[in-house]
Amino acid sequence: MATGGFGRGGRGAALLQALKDGTRKPGDQDEKPVGVQQATQPPPIAMGRGDILRGLVAARSAPPPTPGGAPDQAPIGLARGRGLAAMQALLQGRGRSMPLPQQAQQLPVGQASPQQTRQSPGAQASPQKQHPPAGQPSPPRAGPGSAGQPSPGQPSPGHSSTQQLEGRFARMATEDRRPTVSNVGKDGKAVALSGNYIRIRCANPGVYQYHVDYRPMVDSKNMRFKMLNEHRDVIGQVKAFDGSILYLPIRLPDQETVVISKRITDGVDITLTIRLTRVVPPESCLMVYNIIFRRIMYILQMVQVGRYFYNPKTPSAVPQHKLEVWPGYITSVCENEGGLMLLADASHRVLRTQTVLELMQQIVQRNSSGFQDECVKKLVGTVVLTRYNNKTYRIDDIIWDKSPAHSFPCKNTGESITFQEYYKKAYNKNIQDDQQPLLLHRQKKKRTPQGMEQQCENICLIPELCYMTGLTDELRSDFRVMKDIATHTRVSPAQRKLTMGKFVNSVNSSPEASQELANWGLSFDNDTIDIEGRQVQEEKIIFRDGHVMAGPQADWGRDATRKTVITAVDLKNWIVLYTKRDSAAVQEYISMMLKCCPQMGIQCNNPTRYELRDDRTETYIKSLRDNINPTVQMVVIIFPTSRDDRYSAVKKLCCVECPVPSQVIIAKTIKDQKKLRSVTQKVGLQINVKLGGELWALSIPMSNLMVVGIDVYHDATRGKRSIAGFVSSTNKECTRWYSRVCFQLPGQELIDGLKICMTSAIRKYHEVNHTFPEKVVVFRDGVGDGQLSIVGGHEVEQLKQCFRQFGDNYNPTMTVVVVQKRINARIFLKTNRDLENPPPGTVVDHTITRREWYDFYLVSQHVRQGTVSPTHYIVVHDSSNMRPDHLQRLSYKMTHLYYNWPGTVRVPAPCQYAHKLAYLVGQNIHKEPSTELSDRLFFL
Repeated sequence: MATGGFGRGGRGAALLQALKDGTRKPGDQDEKPVGVQQATQPPPIAMGRGDILRGLVAARSAPPPTPGGAPDQAPIGLARGRGLAAMQALLQGRGRSMPLPQQAQQLPVGQASPQQTRQSPGAQASPQKQHPPAGQPSPPRAGPGSAGQPSPGQPSPGHSSTQQLEGRFARMATEDRRPTVSNVGKDGKAVALSGNYIRIRCANPGVYQYHVDYRPMVDSKNMRFKMLNEHRDVIGQVKAFDGSILYLPIRLPDQETVVISKRITDGVDITLTIRLTRVVPPESCLMVYNIIFRRIMYILQMVQVGRYFYNPKTPSAVPQHKLEVWPGYITSVCENEGGLMLLADASHRVLRTQTVLELMQQIVQRNSSGFQDECVKKLVGTVVLTRYNNKTYRIDDIIWDKSPAHSFPCKNTGESITFQEYYKKAYNKNIQDDQQPLLLHRQKKKRTPQGMEQQCENICLIPELCYMTGLTDELRSDFRVMKDIATHTRVSPAQRKLTMGKFVNSVNSSPEASQELANWGLSFDNDTIDIEGRQVQEEKIIFRDGHVMAGPQADWGRDATRKTVITAVDLKNWIVLYTKRDSAAVQEYISMMLKCCPQMGIQCNNPTRYELRDDRTETYIKSLRDNINPTVQMVVIIFPTSRDDRYSAVKKLCCVECPVPSQVIIAKTIKDQKKLRSVTQKVGLQINVKLGGELWALSIPMSNLMVVGIDVYHDATRGKRSIAGFVSSTNKECTRWYSRVCFQLPGQELIDGLKICMTSAIRKYHEVNHTFPEKVVVFRDGVGDGQLSIVGGHEVEQLKQCFRQFGDNYNPTMTVVVVQKRINARIFLKTNRDLENPPPGTVVDHTITRREWYDFYLVSQHVRQGTVSPTHYIVVHDSSNMRPDHLQRLSYKMTHLYYNWPGTVRVPAPCQYAHKLAYLVGQNIHKEPSTELSDRLFFL
């Protein structure tokens, strides 16, 4: 990791690109020294739209500046991607020119700018920068509003100007910050909680952000780093730098500092202009602070695997499966409603002790004729770990015609050296097999400051020295493997707190890590924060013949099979397909269906049976086509084994070509006599739902309410084409649902086909209820933090347009809630003994919530092992003015209505339904299901 480097695609990169765009004009040629500006173009000082508007007002009302006037009279905005040139162009387009600040007026190329100038050791002074001969007075410093040097004891004009500029920056930063959003509920029982957050203290007023300009332009980032490092006596020893944007914990004396370095390749003097662009308050320094904690991880000798850092020195071995588990930490600095905090959590990475060469040898033994194709299929795209340097690489190709005996030119000396000699010399590794092929890792292309892609060298890896990472699908499907891994990865709340304590102690006990924090004025508490949460009241589960309470664990599985379902669809005409070897098990299953279904209020007749001669996919498809007719209610297919291609073919036929609800059962699940009754009861309930039945309900007091769930699945087999699942309620109890799907461009996450889905859903609601919904609540799953504003704008606007199609007077209230379940936040219940998992219904809506969003955390499940993960609900749009208590309670109620599980789930039922629908279409069907099935939960 380069010193002060930033991650790709972050705000630093966006700001860097914006600043680069501000320094070039249309038509500029690459031969020009980039950054050398003509007299008509001022140096860029980036600003946002709000600053431009303030500049418009100031320019229209302020008199022209007098010569020698202070530069602080003109507004200078924050770094948001537009400079003074953009503001001037904007004003000129309105028929008015805007005077630039005096110190921003461009000097002729080659003339000294009125800032402090120094040279690096050994650099030759430019003619215009030379000191006067001895005995002659020094020329006066051309400071703003100053004709000469200040007398002793007086403050420097540059320093005074910087103080005023810093004050303006600080005021603008405060003005541009969105107000704190606080929506706290009151209902429920108070519970004492703790979270995996640690408060961060900052002794400094913030971080000072500078833009470093190189003239002539220097393309090499490494050379830019070296040139800047030559002037540590000016900028200090502590910095964060990405090649253009510089963050310092201290303020330089002048607004602009000019230093000179010598380019070692050709001896040319390079002028570095370090210009203050903004003072970032601590709450807005998250990017810089996260970089600091990444450095601390390297100081603690942690190894980055994927996104997080792990300790390779204390692995937990799982030798029976050739696996080992590395413990690690997740850290993230975030600004919450309760202030600046560090989110810290335990993490685990499963690595395999099997090398790539061992895997390739297994493939050769199993398939000697086509082993190359199978190796490419299993290896290309996977990530491997090289233990000699503890780095991870993605395998992009396999070079079959090269081996470790081949040579390559050494980068430093230019001499040829074989791979065997290189690894022996560099890492003291002896390569045993000199005939093995090489693995190729292509480094990502980097962009130069001009926006050009820079070619990167490819890296050749030795299979013998590369270890596989992650779990294969085969390992994940093995119950014994996952059970053995869970003994190391399932961490209780008390163990998680102990892990966080170890992290804090390791940072405090490391002088280098402590100094890294102290350099930026940072420190953090020794313990996690305490929170007061609420537990909403237990829900009442309603059946046809009475009701039961959900219980402290929110589980009513026993009652679901003993009570009568709300709406039963009698199973009169259904068919069963199976092979001859499963005939005995199928007979037992049908007998149990005829016995169990009436106990749940569902009448069941004997099915029509079709015994197939073999288990080929074509045999199943032909039999289905021959026997499906309009009178068939349900098709039950018994598979002897689990096969994805056969399942996909059957589902495509039953959902697209010949639309009929279908139920696939693996023969193994009905052959166990001890579990047959339980399995049959669950299958009977699922079949009833697929036919349009309703199992249980809750009391939902809102009238004319329509609840919508949206989720997106990316289809890897079709170029990662996106499939959006859309599910909406059609009755008051939210027990009947209408579903649609829409297809999108590859990798697209936000939905453009919402209008069609929402319009169809409103029509369906009107068809069932003979009225339009007055309240619409949308639960949107699968959205990251970077897309919250886009969802609140782009998708919400599409939904609003749908309402206008039903008349100008139709304007229902709408609440759009983003549901995030893949989060690292954890909530613990404080007891007299230790920390435990909080009970279902626990809500936290303050302190650890986002400062700028209306959001809350909800624990809806009971977890017996490990630590429960809360679900994060973020309200991106709300025109209903619903009380926080009502929205939290509605969200919790929705987690009770997923009919595939007689208990609560992590997300609201419509989100889970939308996920199941999108997954079925994206994984198996690859086409839009027939609209004849849209009013039933056929995809469960």
